[in-house]
Amino acid sequence: MPEIEIKEVTINARPSRARRSQYRQYERLITNIKKVYPYALMVRKKLTLVNEELKNIPDKERKGYLKEVEKDVFGEYEDDIRGMTISQGRILIKLIDRETQNTSYTLIRDYRGKFSAAFWQGIARFFGTNLKEEYDPYGEDALIEAIIKEIDAGRL
Repeated sequence: MPEIEIKEVTINARPSRARRSQYRQYERLITNIKKVYPYALMVRKKLTLVNEELKNIPDKERKGYLKEVEKDVFGEYEDDIRGMTISQGRILIKLIDRETQNTSYTLIRDYRGKFSAAFWQGIARFFGTNLKEEYDPYGEDALIEAIIKEIDAGRL
């Protein structure tokens, strides 16, 4: 018997046209995720490289290495990140947690220190977000997860 492999198809109902505001929110969410998802993937990749390098660097040189990496990353991505909206920043924080399995607060605390993490958490709280927020793919972030799966499958 011949065997044919068929690609998996996911069918997600879009909000009804009668609720245009929900539909616009959904479309805006897709746009925002498409903008910030590449940065979350970049963070995962960069973090993996930094952790690999830190294994080979003596403790005395770690701080200097981390400052150099931070300077390079800021130089390369600062303008893009500053141009993001607050809602895109919130999505990025969640996607960083999704990709690295660590909250943004934990990453800052581990690589920059407790004082710096507390400072940036204060700034985030001022703008109505939380660096300690975790990604929940089966709860409140289920829609984000579905959109990311569609992006990864090449359908969005």
